[in-house]
Amino acid sequence: MDDAEKIDGDAADVIVIGGGIAGLSAALSAAESGAQTVLLEKQPSLGGSTAMSGGLFAFADTAEQRAHGISDTPERLQQDLCDVGGARNDSRLLETYATQQGELYRWLKGKGISFGTVKLGAGQSVARSHHTGIHDVIGTLRHAVRATGQGRILQDRRAIQLIRSGSRVSAVVVDTPDGRTRFDARGGVVIATGGFSRSRELLETFAPGQVEALPYGGLGNTGDGLRMAWRLGAGFRDMGYISGTYGSHPETGPEQHELLCAFYLGAIIVNKHGQRFVDESLSYKVIGDACLRQPDGLGYQVFDSRVRAKSAPGVPLNDIDFLEQKGRVFRADSLDDLASAASIDGSELAATVRRYNQAVQRGAPDEFGRDSLCNHVGERSLIIEPPFYAYPAKTLMTSTYCGLTITPKAEVVDIEGSIIKGLYAAGEVTGGFHGLAPMTGASLGMGALFGRIAGREAARRRTSTRLPGAHEDWARR
Repeated sequence: MDDAEKIDGDAADVIVIGGGIAGLSAALSAAESGAQTVLLEKQPSLGGSTAMSGGLFAFADTAEQRAHGISDTPERLQQDLCDVGGARNDSRLLETYATQQGELYRWLKGKGISFGTVKLGAGQSVARSHHTGIHDVIGTLRHAVRATGQGRILQDRRAIQLIRSGSRVSAVVVDTPDGRTRFDARGGVVIATGGFSRSRELLETFAPGQVEALPYGGLGNTGDGLRMAWRLGAGFRDMGYISGTYGSHPETGPEQHELLCAFYLGAIIVNKHGQRFVDESLSYKVIGDACLRQPDGLGYQVFDSRVRAKSAPGVPLNDIDFLEQKGRVFRADSLDDLASAASIDGSELAATVRRYNQAVQRGAPDEFGRDSLCNHVGERSLIIEPPFYAYPAKTLMTSTYCGLTITPKAEVVDIEGSIIKGLYAAGEVTGGFHGLAPMTGASLGMGALFGRIAGREAARRRTSTRLPGAHEDWARR
């Protein structure tokens, strides 16, 4: 007998592992489907990488877009996802997202979640990044899970092993503050544990070229869910496409978001020698990979007062005000003084800006092929109006965006292509959705959408067996 089978424990219809956007969405969906649900979170608090994100969701054909005169369709969204992913995505997952994201959008709004600014982001042919307060989202979903009377949320619980009964995943072994225990799942287990941006071991295994990126993402993102499913023979997708995100200050800490994408507003990026090294209109993941190959892994976002005026206070990726107030941004009245302040080669910087401005004036792609602000959208502007600014930034390993192979129903598939019964996955722990690079806002969106699907599908598998006592009493245990 396996030692795990000797451990006394608890039981529920659905066990969800992980308390970020995917896990909370899965737990709520399962509970709303009438399933007794337990969400296990490794950390003392919920949120994971979700809580450290910018709160951007990629939706198409919304009221907010229409209010801004933005024309968008699910079909266009699906094509953009395919394009930014280099057509390496699983087309079935993209179709599922494109056709069901409208329902997800309405579901979230029905919970009281509101969206404000709609902005253009990486991989988007039109503005579709819908901003919301991400901590409000986490709090809203947490409250909604508990309000069903069917959901329990347990923190400081680290899942360490999946147990099979026959061919079906039927239980999870968990380390708790009171010792090791076991949770049996009558319907299914949903893995929503995030990626492995905090595991140097796994990064060295799957992406050795990214090891020097600044570690970020949820503190619990060490690949627990990936390892557990791996032991059961789960298939993997997109492991070769791991890439960090460019744009964060070298001294970024886990407590605050310091990503800046001034290059999508009109900035250029140079290394410490004052030389550009990439087309700044590409995905910040592609730029992140290029930045790691630069001296000291450093790239400076250089811009003038006109780009500075586009700052959007409170909006992640565009809030230059916050970063300047924090002392992260260099400012000077001339490019030469800016270069001196930021320790950039002054003569090379001047020559670089001159060549860039000449290309903009000609209306032609520059030496790196840049012809727009972002993804062939938006007009470039000359860098000529003082004062001038420079934001030093490195590549941040925010997320790994690869992992378990899943079906459109969020079922985990093994290396032979067969479904592992009773096991589901959603969010950053899965592969197949993003391909080569993610679209801004698609990560939270797909985590919530496939989390919802996973919870619903796991709930459908539950047996008629029930724990003793009223549902309300059970949920409050």
